[in-house]
Amino acid sequence: MTEESKRRLVEAGIDVDDALARLMQNEGLLSRLLSAFLQDGNFARLQEALAKGDVSGAFTAAHTLKGVAGNLSMRDLFARVSEVVECLRGGDLAAAAGKMPAVEEAYRKVVDALRAEG
Repeated sequence: MTEESKRRLVEAGIDVDDALARLMQNEGLLSRLLSAFLQDGNFARLQEALAKGDVSGAFTAAHTLKGVAGNLSMRDLFARVSEVVECLRGGDLAAAAGKMPAVEEAYRKVVDALRAEG
């Protein structure tokens, strides 16, 4: 991983050193997992479920996205989506929806950085 790549990922809220530690310093595996994240549909499922008022579906998508973000050391995204998970755990759809702009911002930063990696 180049220093430029690492800088870009860190600026997007990804703790690259922590992610590499989880993966026994396997940069190739990290690159593959980060690329696979771009195909993950949980963010879209979360948005759709919130729009439909589906608390259960939104919770499942948010909880899964939280897990993926945590496992890939996407610190900012993990923190933001964790707040949504807690709102949904309590059944508060309106509060969860109110936190979505911050989730979307963190998600977009990650996606933009990953797409820049090619």
